Amino acid sequence: MTAWMQTLPAWVQTAMLLTASNVFMTFAWYGHLKNMQSKAWFVAAIVSWGIALFEYLLQVPANRIGATELSLAQLKIMQEVITLLVFVPFVVLYMKQPIKLDYLWAALCMLGAVYFIFRN
Repeated sequence: MTAWMQTLPAWVQTAMLLTASNVFMTFAWYGHLKNMQSKAWFVAAIVSWGIALFEYLLQVPANRIGATELSLAQLKIMQEVITLLVFVPFVVLYMKQPIKLDYLWAALCMLGAVYFIFRN
C-alpha cells in the first residue's frame, strides 16, 4: 500500500481496496459470460480463478484494515453496497444490458442497511 493511502482513515482505505477488489470479482464471476461462451466451462473457471486471485490480494488486506475500526456487520454491508455500485455499471456498460428498476429497489434496501448498521 502506498504511503499516502496509509494516511487515510481506515474506512476509506477499506472502501478503496474493496472497490478495486470488486472490479476483479465482477469480471471473475461474470466476464466469462461475454468473452468465453465458446470455451469449455472449466477453461472459464480456471481463467476466473486467475482473476479472482487479484480480488483476494485486495480483499484480504481491505478486511484486515476495516476490522480495526468496523464491526464484521459493517464490513459486510460496506462490501455489499460496493458490490452493487460496481455491478450496475458493469452490467450496463460492459455487458450491454438495460438498466432495470430492480437496481433501484436493491439500492434502496442497501441504503436502509447502511443507515441502520452505521447509526450510533
